[in-house]
Amino acid sequence: MTDGSSFMRPVNETPVDAPEAELPHDHTLVMKVMPMPADANANGDIFGGWVMAQVDMAGAVLAARYAQGRMATVAVNQFIFKAPVRVGDLVSFYARMERIGNTSMTINVGAFAERMGNQGRYIKVTEASLIYVAIDNDGRPRPVPRKTG
Repeated sequence: MTDGSSFMRPVNETPVDAPEAELPHDHTLVMKVMPMPADANANGDIFGGWVMAQVDMAGAVLAARYAQGRMATVAVNQFIFKAPVRVGDLVSFYARMERIGNTSMTINVGAFAERMGNQGRYIKVTEASLIYVAIDNDGRPRPVPRKTG
């Protein structure tokens, strides 16, 4: 008799053959999060959809600063999974404004995992390019405010 969870693999703790990465100096740290066991798939790695949601939130942090109000994600131009994210990783999200249009903003987001037991060493796990649009209270596009001075 099993406890009902034997169909799940244990948490994936095997080393990943991924090069150590330097944190980007031309991006802004916008968010840090630690995935939990409920975010893992049957292989013991974190669901790609969970990672995608975190990347969208990280990009939205920077977009909100520029939009100075409501904005919405309208496109994901590119999303690259470079290495798996694991339960217990501390994942840091760095964002950089790539382009500001009249109503839209293109933002590059990189995610870097700091493995448990390897503090201060990072692996680049994800990179994405997303487009956000500033919207008014009715959900219609509005101009992105231009910073002056």
